[in-house]
Amino acid sequence: MSAVLPEQHFALTAHEAVAATDFAPDYDQRACRELMRGGSKTFFAASLLLPARVRSPASALYAFCRLADDEIDLGSDPRRAMAGLHRRLDHIYAGRPQPIDADHALAAVVHRFAIPRAMLDALLDGFVWDTQGRRYETLEDVHAYGARVAGAVGAMMALVMGTRDSAALARACELGVAMQLTNIARDVGEDARNGRLYLPRAWLREAGIDADAWLAAPRFDAAVGSVVQRLLDAAELLYRRSEQGICALPRDCRPAICAARLVYAEIGRQIERNGLDSVNQRAVVSGQRKLALIARASAAVLKPASVQRPSPAALPAVQYLVDAARLDEPNSELPADIERVGRVGWVIELFERQMTQQRGLR
Repeated sequence: MSAVLPEQHFALTAHEAVAATDFAPDYDQRACRELMRGGSKTFFAASLLLPARVRSPASALYAFCRLADDEIDLGSDPRRAMAGLHRRLDHIYAGRPQPIDADHALAAVVHRFAIPRAMLDALLDGFVWDTQGRRYETLEDVHAYGARVAGAVGAMMALVMGTRDSAALARACELGVAMQLTNIARDVGEDARNGRLYLPRAWLREAGIDADAWLAAPRFDAAVGSVVQRLLDAAELLYRRSEQGICALPRDCRPAICAARLVYAEIGRQIERNGLDSVNQRAVVSGQRKLALIARASAAVLKPASVQRPSPAALPAVQYLVDAARLDEPNSELPADIERVGRVGWVIELFERQMTQQRGLR
């Protein structure tokens, strides 16, 4: 498995990417960074280990994802919010983002790194699933949900880090799914009290639990604990598979992704230490333990790349995300005006247009 594809497979050369970043307005990056700081503490802590060339694009991705999730989940009309977000993506991919910090930052990222629209559409689909009371019958159904709300993010991060290698992308998506399985195992009680159930219903039946009756009056017992344990075991399998993908990343990106993997896996261990009761309590990894895991992850930069060996096939749920990144021409999704004026010229033009719009709003 190759670690990074040759330079011609990048949307921009390293020199062009630096040049583009130099023209990014400070307030775009600052606004996105503050959204990340106020959101996932684990993601924010891990992001501090990312090299500067990846940290800003990662912040832009996170900012749009966070705002999109809030608009769909917290708004009064999810369908209307979804339609509005699709229109915003239309503008972003046309190179004419609306005057919103997160949209301008995302526009620069998707065009610099040739991020397929399918990945962001998948993410939005997952957010809508949250509002539909969707029923997850099997683990594969839960994988499909995780692929959208977390696997797509893993794929986009891999592209920003500079790889379109199919095996590495599969592992990145699966790491995202593993993290989502951990989230589900941690939030069983909180989700149930909000009328949501992500545990596989088939597993609940096998444990002698009527899913709908339990959802109406959630409580913890050994049977529920056994289902939570099965989900943690499924996540652990994917965490182990992800190690091969982490070794395939550029050395300076490995510590951050390794840190996120270790901290999320530790959430699972904490759930186990809590007796698998995530109905009445929410597992929390202490700050001291997180620091220890992050320090351990920092050593990942010294770990040699994995020896070539057969790579497992991607989870069926994430295969379409891997396929979406397989572009014969990484620039095929870029708007025509980028091809005319050159990538760096387009990015400069985008930010000049943004500054003009912002001045008009003040």
